[in-house]
Amino acid sequence: MTAGNNKRKTLISGIQPSGQIHLGNWVGALKNWVRLQDDPNFECSFFVADYHSLSGDYDPQGKRCQIIETMTELLAVGLDPGKCTLFCQSDVPEHTELCWIFNTLTPLSFLERMTQFKDKSGQQDKNINLGLLDYPVLQAADILIHHGQAVPVGRDQVQHVELTRDIARFYNRKYGVDYFPEPEPYLTDTPKLRSLTDPLKKMSKSLGEKSYVALADAPEVILKKIKGAVSETEGRTTLSEKELDKLLSKLPEERGLDEETLRGQAGVWNLIGLLRLFGHEGEAQAILDSQPIRYGELKPLLAERIAERFADFRKRKRELEADPDRVLKIFAAGGERARETARKTMEDVRRTIGIR
Repeated sequence: MTAGNNKRKTLISGIQPSGQIHLGNWVGALKNWVRLQDDPNFECSFFVADYHSLSGDYDPQGKRCQIIETMTELLAVGLDPGKCTLFCQSDVPEHTELCWIFNTLTPLSFLERMTQFKDKSGQQDKNINLGLLDYPVLQAADILIHHGQAVPVGRDQVQHVELTRDIARFYNRKYGVDYFPEPEPYLTDTPKLRSLTDPLKKMSKSLGEKSYVALADAPEVILKKIKGAVSETEGRTTLSEKELDKLLSKLPEERGLDEETLRGQAGVWNLIGLLRLFGHEGEAQAILDSQPIRYGELKPLLAERIAERFADFRKRKRELEADPDRVLKIFAAGGERARETARKTMEDVRRTIGIR
């Protein structure tokens, strides 16, 4: 994870410790992280973004447990400290130091137009704190302090990577240096998983435990959640997936369909999409071809396939939970490696901005 490595691009990404990792996290990020650690074109670093998680509503008494659980689950999904650097954000305090310097360069108007600020503010309207607004600047520091060149993100995060590129330009221009790279978003074609309880929204821990399937959920828990998933009552797909996505991209008053109809269509397509991802070849298509869809057949089948897919994960997690010191040592060692780069970056930055 060194600056100036021309042979392998530095790739970096993080995940917040806000509860158990769920299917949306796996499909949208972790599945690709596991693949990318073996890609010879990249030198990968992945971190637990504990400072980022403080901007949300949380219980301080349980935060440390969440952090350790996220560390454990990252190892259980298959991330290998021999192939990538794994660390905890708070073990590298230079991230927040660089964030402050970037704050002095970033126009407020750039932050106010971030769409995720609006989304997150809506989810916690009684706790609209500065951290929600400043989140993308800390994210820029996370990336640039390690001279990140590639950032694996979903399309909803591209705006943040673009801001990181802007901040790198602001710094380089102001101080007359060519120091920070302008990282590129590394986009992967990942389907958007929807909440089981409100499929008009994406799968998220913020919507409650019944709204998502955690990778660590026991088979009986998975079955109960899938059985409770919202779906179209008649078992028919009256909209294609493309038609549904197009309608959902519009404002509610422009859609021309009532919300309950859309919710039902989104729910049934969510179940079909999950079966495509985790089922055997042809199973999802067979269900679609035999409409009206029999949920008594679809939902137990889907729950069984998800449980099968993550059986090894559950086993590895139990083994790691039995040896928490091993988990902590892996991330402490990764933190030391990450901090070597961060210290060097901050020495350079302090000299450049004139405080050393």
